[in-house]
Amino acid sequence: MKKSLIALSSMLMLGGTAHAQKVAFEEYDLANGLHVILHNDSSAPVVITSVMYHVGAKDEQPDRTGFAHFFEHLLFEGTENIKRGEWFKIVTSNGGVNNANTTEDRTYYYEVFPSNNLELGLWMESERMLHPVINQIGVDTQNEVVKEEKRLRYDNSPYGQLIPQVKKYMFTKHPYRWTTIGSMEHLDAAKLEEFQAFNKKFYIPNNAVLIVAGDINNPTQTKQWIEKYFGSIPKGPAIVRQTFVEDPITQPINATFEDSNIQKPMVVAAYRTPSMKTRDARVLDFISTYLSDGKSSKLYKKIVDDKKMALQIGAFSYNQEDYGTYILYGMPQGEFTSKDLVKEIDEEIVKLQTDLISENDLQKLKNKYENQYVSGNSSVEGIADNLASYYLLYGDVNLINTEIEMYNSITREEIRTVAKKYLNPNQRLLLDYVPAKDKAENK
Repeated sequence: MKKSLIALSSMLMLGGTAHAQKVAFEEYDLANGLHVILHNDSSAPVVITSVMYHVGAKDEQPDRTGFAHFFEHLLFEGTENIKRGEWFKIVTSNGGVNNANTTEDRTYYYEVFPSNNLELGLWMESERMLHPVINQIGVDTQNEVVKEEKRLRYDNSPYGQLIPQVKKYMFTKHPYRWTTIGSMEHLDAAKLEEFQAFNKKFYIPNNAVLIVAGDINNPTQTKQWIEKYFGSIPKGPAIVRQTFVEDPITQPINATFEDSNIQKPMVVAAYRTPSMKTRDARVLDFISTYLSDGKSSKLYKKIVDDKKMALQIGAFSYNQEDYGTYILYGMPQGEFTSKDLVKEIDEEIVKLQTDLISENDLQKLKNKYENQYVSGNSSVEGIADNLASYYLLYGDVNLINTEIEMYNSITREEIRTVAKKYLNPNQRLLLDYVPAKDKAENK
């Protein structure tokens, strides 16, 4: 009884926190098509100015991969009014921080300043959009930076090729088949005019959303600054995107990859899943958490703790705008093999497909996702990122407040149905990710 009361108390507190965290925002469009979203939060004297462009690795040509990620670096090189090498100096000297990141679907830039420097942040992002300097010096410099990043994150990192290898087999038609960092050979072969054309096509106001979040002292003044700095930027031609439809996976895919950076083998099971915008994708998130989120999860407790068959076990949903991938992985130990782990994993999946999970387990999942919802909206940086993503990728800004309702409405029956629909042996890749033979022989 005492445990029940404590659990009930925790749920009420969490629910109250989630409700209190409802994000208020205002949105409108400039004449050039730039979508603007404002979120006022005066709890701290900071403000974030961010721009998300609807361009990612999937918008590249097969022989020119890596452009979107390259631009994440290139557009810090400087503008007509910000000299080369001065961008970061301006930010830090005014008490700010900034960064950028790229996915298959979008590119995101942001600055966080003390709120009295809001105008500076808006000016800098408008400079990036209107006046970027894209010259050979910048391209050559960032080419070396990207090459070093690829060496660190992919080429010389243990298990760094896991996602690239999975993508290669999951997608044969869609641009998701290549990595965001792309091919160094493609970047080396590209001419300056190609980079300039890529910028002209995608980094335009009608392919972007501007977020101002935080301590907006004067909303009227903020709107005037936005119009002043962004309103005159020319609207670009509408971007026509090709639709890529993958054939269903109906036969098991078996593959092996040798990695010279590892000593322990890993087995990977991957399933192609629907767009992150779908309800099924949210149900798969629940399934991933149920199976492998934390040491109390089904797979970890069974395979690592109880049977001691693996050093590590895990699962995650790799969610994207057009398709997703559900990835399970495990590292066998002792006398156990990858086949042993797959057998144990499949047994748990069959249970999901056959039986309903307990009401208690379902409530635990809902509690975790409410907690994630609160955490995701606990900072202006998180709110700004969420506002931009929900507008640009999901087409509904208010999901920042309502998506949690979708998770809370997921039923045990849905979990069983979705597991049956997507997690079948004939619909997956089984990848043996093993040490390179020469390394294993020299061990």
